Amino acid sequence: MNDNSGLIFAFALDGNGGGTSLDMDGVKTWRPEDGTLWIHLDYTGNAAKDWLCNKSGIDPIIVEALTAEETRPRSVVHQGGMLLILRGVNLNPGMDPEDMVSLRFWIDANRIVTLRHRRVMAIEDLRQAVESGNGPTSPGGFLEDLSDCLGLRTGTVISDVDDSVDALEDEVLTAQNYALRQKIADIRRTAIGMRRYLAPQRDVMVRLHTEKVEWLSELSRMRLREIADRTTRYVEDLDAIRDRATVTQEELNNRLAEQMNKAMYVLSIVTGIFLPLGLLTGLLGINIGGIPGTDNPLAFSVFCILLATIAAGQIWLFKRMKWM
Repeated sequence: MNDNSGLIFAFALDGNGGGTSLDMDGVKTWRPEDGTLWIHLDYTGNAAKDWLCNKSGIDPIIVEALTAEETRPRSVVHQGGMLLILRGVNLNPGMDPEDMVSLRFWIDANRIVTLRHRRVMAIEDLRQAVESGNGPTSPGGFLEDLSDCLGLRTGTVISDVDDSVDALEDEVLTAQNYALRQKIADIRRTAIGMRRYLAPQRDVMVRLHTEKVEWLSELSRMRLREIADRTTRYVEDLDAIRDRATVTQEELNNRLAEQMNKAMYVLSIVTGIFLPLGLLTGLLGINIGGIPGTDNPLAFSVFCILLATIAAGQIWLFKRMKWM
């Protein structure tokens, strides 16, 4: 990739799953009879912006939407083509999957223009498929395959999050500690972050198979309908994960509160037993005349027996009152 141009790769698809690699000059001289053009750009590149604005023939309003800084999943049909903005899980090294990356693309009967800034693994899958001769054979097929790749990777991440919730539910039952709170909070944040983009993406996928564009075949529409159903299930799974994490958090809080109450109860019993004993020892410990037993060598032993008797009496009383 040329950082100045913004061109990541380009192919002239041959309609049989393969394609011929093109550089930026090849893209500029491409004609529809050469095959379906697939060009993948980093929209921050200078030459990419120039090609989009001045040489692509794409409506300026569509170009503005394709290069916007902030995006949410949506689809727009315009003059026989389709603007699509989707999100995929961020599987780049060191990144959080819930920080979903934006993929913008324009598809018409002869061209596929995909744009991104951060790397999208689903695009890499399709690139390798084209290079091996097993790629999409039409714009409609490209839309199917890309949506499928995005969904499969998202499903894998959601499945891992669901397994984490299962493990946490078991851990809460066996080991209650405050460190679990952070784990639960991380899972809830992941579910909420992914749902933020998957919910509108579900609506986009549901609408795709009904869009009135000629290059979408009936078979493609059927496959897109299945992908939409799968995306709906992912959103429902995220809702379930979020709810389960909330219930797990409440269970953990209840168990931690119960532990705290037990500790406070024991401390209260100990305080109740030793409070009168401390009062007696405090009275006999004051440094003034008239303290009984000062001249009797058995006074200390008698006093200890008295304290033990009082403590035993208190314990009996607490048990009788069912405080212990």
